[in-house]
Amino acid sequence: VYQDGNLVSGSLEALIERLVPTMDYYPDRTYIFTFLLSSRVFIHPHELLAKVGQICIKQKQQLETGTEAEKAKLKSFAAKIIQLLKEWTETFPYDFQDEKSMKELKEIAHRITQCDEENGTVKKIISQMTQNLLMALSARSQYQEIREKFRQPVTDKGTILKTKPQSTQKDILSVCCDPLILAQQLTYIELERVSNIYPEDLMQIVSHMDSLDNHKCRGDVTKTYNLEAYDNWFNCLSMLVATEICRVVKKKQRTRMVEFFIDVARECFNIGNFNSMMAIISGMNLSPVARLKKTWSKVKTAKFDVLEHHMDPSSNFCNYRTALQGAAQRSQTANSNREKIVIPVFNLFIKDIYFLHKIHTNRLPNGQINFKKFWEISRQIHDFLTWKQVECPFEKDKKIQSYLLTAPIYSEEALFIASFESEGPENHMEKDSWKTLR
Repeated sequence: VYQDGNLVSGSLEALIERLVPTMDYYPDRTYIFTFLLSSRVFIHPHELLAKVGQICIKQKQQLETGTEAEKAKLKSFAAKIIQLLKEWTETFPYDFQDEKSMKELKEIAHRITQCDEENGTVKKIISQMTQNLLMALSARSQYQEIREKFRQPVTDKGTILKTKPQSTQKDILSVCCDPLILAQQLTYIELERVSNIYPEDLMQIVSHMDSLDNHKCRGDVTKTYNLEAYDNWFNCLSMLVATEICRVVKKKQRTRMVEFFIDVARECFNIGNFNSMMAIISGMNLSPVARLKKTWSKVKTAKFDVLEHHMDPSSNFCNYRTALQGAAQRSQTANSNREKIVIPVFNLFIKDIYFLHKIHTNRLPNGQINFKKFWEISRQIHDFLTWKQVECPFEKDKKIQSYLLTAPIYSEEALFIASFESEGPENHMEKDSWKTLR
């Protein structure tokens, strides 16, 4: 069914037919991406491949009349099918991680090779495609193996209570005192993490294989792991900011630390790295940091107010969305990688997709697939994929990154102990908490 020339719904069969090229038709690239992305909600990739294979066989049989003209048509048809498989294996390599999918792919490839056995070009292209696919799959499985160890917060009270002089203890300023450089290193880490998130991972939020719960894909656990690892990085960064501030003994140095992080967050905003910026602000808004009134009274808060304004949650983060749109437009017309950077606040991005999923049904009352919903989800995911492909223009600084990724972070309880040690409890509630903590 079309509305103003746009496809809005259809049966699964009709949508699959539209995916498969014919002698004189090749599907639009946005359609291929959207359908392959959303089809997994309704059908397993290996089952979809089997159906595509069946349609190919039918078309091939219709063209096999033996005349020279028909042979030429057959070659042209074969080239289109290969092009479709190439796009599929490059964009969604993970669809081919199980043996069933690989078997179906080989089956279609074998039939297509028969269309042009004389000069062997088709064979070469198919073997190159398979090689690239295997490389992509092995790169992904390697990433799963070297997955980071989640950082455990420090909980030993002895290490937190400030009985011994702190001069020997390293802090972020001793590693990097330039806010711009720190923001650039944070951006480097963000882009590295984002590059390991794939469209199928994001589609997990929509489907979580909701219609296929009985036969889960093997990849499910690893796929959501990529999202969790990225989310974990956000939380670690927030806690690191709070830890760095709370463990400073002297008020003057603590004020300097707060102002330093405000400047880092501003630089992140200017770069287009909204995720790190949000993590830093979240760290500063945690209760153990927010309660340090004497420290905050010395901070020049005008800059912080501007940041808070950008990240104001009212009207569904309207200010942030405007800034994100601005960064996205800048990225489209940019000449340098430096201006192309757009790193959205990841948990808001995820919530948007989830919300789209929740308010629109997968199927219409007549049983057809609500393709309008999937156009919208696919548009958002496509934007994200465009942003994640940006090459980081900043040099990696191992020393700074090692600190950001491995410096000890306090648990929430430890943060409160350090906070009360810096500025004693002010009211009955705080006094009771302090007593309990000690």
